[in-house]
Amino acid sequence: MPSPSRSNLAYRNVARIVRPLMFATTRPDWHGAEHLPTEGGFVAVANHMTEADPLTFAHYLWDNGHVPRVLAKASLFRVPVVGAVLRATGQIPVHRDTAAAGDSLRAAVEAVRQGECVAVFPEGTLTRDPDLWPMAGRTGAARLALTTRAPVVPVAQWGPQDLLARYGKVPHPVPRKKVTIVAGPPVELSDLYDRPQDTATLREATERIMTAITVLLEGIRGEHAPAERCDVRRRRTAEDGTAP
Repeated sequence: MPSPSRSNLAYRNVARIVRPLMFATTRPDWHGAEHLPTEGGFVAVANHMTEADPLTFAHYLWDNGHVPRVLAKASLFRVPVVGAVLRATGQIPVHRDTAAAGDSLRAAVEAVRQGECVAVFPEGTLTRDPDLWPMAGRTGAARLALTTRAPVVPVAQWGPQDLLARYGKVPHPVPRKKVTIVAGPPVELSDLYDRPQDTATLREATERIMTAITVLLEGIRGEHAPAERCDVRRRRTAEDGTAP
């Protein structure tokens, strides 16, 4: 298949290696690509269960004509070979809890405004929910969405955890694992655009994003998610005995 028009040579070379590996180890069951914008920048948001998720997420976006610029933790950019690949393909480092934290948002905003697809895992890390349901999200995706006013397309994945378990180090490529990925309609956030980006607004936008992802995942799994979303920060606050 032809490479997406926005891809550079490095990205195309990586794809030539990675795509055959993905098809050799997974059986894609993909739906909802009609919800991915055909022009202009947008934000794709997905649930996060395992370290294999970025590959399956990027595979879905690439094969549906989009070059994902994935927000990835900055430490990965310091890993030999991996870091070089991330830089060459234009991925965006996330400098969490540092003075450079704002650089990630600015880079993502600029990418969206240039018409790119920016891929985000709003939870910020692997879900801590025991049954792998999406947990409470961080506000980064909401900030990006409200700043750019670009479409935010929710995406749910189920199956990557069979290829590589949560916190797992050894993949299980045989037999090929079914990976179901479904994209849904853009999340409605337009009523929040003109509100101040304060805590209440960001939490509201974040909750809408996480709800959209969760509803899609419920459809894939044929189950209902817990009524209360797992929230690691709230749990830590309770354990510390401090006020939220």
